[in-house]
Amino acid sequence: MAFESLSEKLQNVFTNLKRKGRLSEDDVKAALKEVRLALLEADVNFKVVKGFTKDVEAKAIGSDVLNGLNPAQTVIKIVNDSLVELMGSDITEIQYRPGQEITVIMLCGLQGAGKTTTAAKLAFKMMKKGKTPLLAACDVYRPAAIDQLQKNGAKLGVPVFTLGDKKSPVVIAEKAIEEAEKNHQNVVILDTAGRLQIDEDMMQELVDIKKKVDVAQTILVVDAMTGQEAVNVAGTFDEKVGIDGVILTKLDGDTRGGAALSIRAVTGKPILYSGMGEKPEDLTPFYPDRMARRILGMGDVLSLIEKAQNSIDEEAAQELSAKAKKADFDFNDYLLSMQQMKKMGGIGAMMGMLPSMPGVSAKQMKQAQDSIDEKQLARTEAIVYSMTKEERANPDLLNPSRKFRIAKGAGVDIAVVNRFIKQFNESKKMMKQFVKPGKNGKRKRFGMGGMGGMGMPF
Repeated sequence: MAFESLSEKLQNVFTNLKRKGRLSEDDVKAALKEVRLALLEADVNFKVVKGFTKDVEAKAIGSDVLNGLNPAQTVIKIVNDSLVELMGSDITEIQYRPGQEITVIMLCGLQGAGKTTTAAKLAFKMMKKGKTPLLAACDVYRPAAIDQLQKNGAKLGVPVFTLGDKKSPVVIAEKAIEEAEKNHQNVVILDTAGRLQIDEDMMQELVDIKKKVDVAQTILVVDAMTGQEAVNVAGTFDEKVGIDGVILTKLDGDTRGGAALSIRAVTGKPILYSGMGEKPEDLTPFYPDRMARRILGMGDVLSLIEKAQNSIDEEAAQELSAKAKKADFDFNDYLLSMQQMKKMGGIGAMMGMLPSMPGVSAKQMKQAQDSIDEKQLARTEAIVYSMTKEERANPDLLNPSRKFRIAKGAGVDIAVVNRFIKQFNESKKMMKQFVKPGKNGKRKRFGMGGMGGMGMPF
């Protein structure tokens, strides 16, 4: 995940500040020196780092802060606010033309940045908002680019316009708009060609498209893993073609995060969306305030809630909760709970959005996150799928011979099956303890701990 190293280093700096109680100017300057080094190691642009730390120092070294009741917390707040300002205080999204007027969006960028995948995700997101998008295959150079866009579009239910690879991208863009007018589609997304590096032909092609077609917004798709080079790419595209915003992809990869912290400050162009996975819902609006909180180890609970609302079947979740309260769940309910968690990106992704706990370091949180064995969860899922419908609905049917058959079907040792079933039964017993009436006649409350070992989101 992006920012892991930066987040850990910043949290260590602030932990040391909190231990000091009262702060002197030297304490603040020493802490900011560590912050500066952490940002530079995260591949943040040097000029951005210099301006950032100078701004924080000016705000943090003052009598109101140093003589306050909690100076360390105040300094952390100043750093948080400055990070938000650095990435763009406002949330910016794509602007659409009014009424039925067609909004033409041109995606551009280098080859390998993820333009084609992002184009389909973006169109899918627009459909969810009531728009009627059309994808236009304007990359006629890369082998299989058109086929990839068509497959992505078909998978997400988004129409794709193509004239093959013999027509020029300018002609394809013009004809795509005619097609959209004919079919009453109000958004056209142009998936243009990229190159391995910036060259004049690529830039001229984009300029030619903008001369012939009324492009409402030109959006640069940038690979976050390219680090500070992404900032240079953004600057060149803006200078040569003119861009209105950036989509940052692969932010879930092994990246230091410098691009996200530098692009807005260097180019003045907002980051519109961030891509953090392969699923359509993994393209999310870029929230500077939430990103700042994650970097500082404060979590991103709002995004977690939104992800849950968008991913989880509310009716099924209520039914699961009701069964849990009665301790009346079976293996079908276990499968359903696993599916709900997968839609949210898995336990690891969910933990990454939670704030760090008091007394727990960033390193310890990371270790806990890494210790989650998603493969083990997949194995338990395979065990349940190897059961008959009757066995899933009635766990009491599982005698030794049935367990041996299930183990063989799941491709695991019988001991694995026995351990899983034992955990399941122990969890049911625990839930019964939680929901027993207390002394005052009220039922005891229960939380996530009951099924935590099995990954059930109750």
